[in-house]
Amino acid sequence: MSFGQALIAYFIHPVLTLLVIVIFINVILSWLVGFNVVNARNPLVNTIGRVTEAITAPLLNPIRRVLPTLGGIDFSPLILLLVIFFVRDWLIMGQLWPLLGSSPDLVRSEPL
Repeated sequence: MSFGQALIAYFIHPVLTLLVIVIFINVILSWLVGFNVVNARNPLVNTIGRVTEAITAPLLNPIRRVLPTLGGIDFSPLILLLVIFFVRDWLIMGQLWPLLGSSPDLVRSEPL
């Protein structure tokens, strides 16, 4: 495994996966607060909400400026998730990974 592949496998891919999880937590928490399932004044809920909002807001705000809300529904998390999945799965793993070289254990030229 080359240095570039190790960087992708052990840093970039997990960070993007963690960002996807944070986006899902932010969306689900906003739904739970919006439908009065959890109380936003609860210290734990408030802390989780502030942390996830601080992480996702810089990424979602540019999308929100371009994409209008349709019927009161914010589709910016969905667009951000699609972009992350595209970058993580197709661009990095499908296009960049093979350019960085492959390990002889991962790709064999002759069948077993």
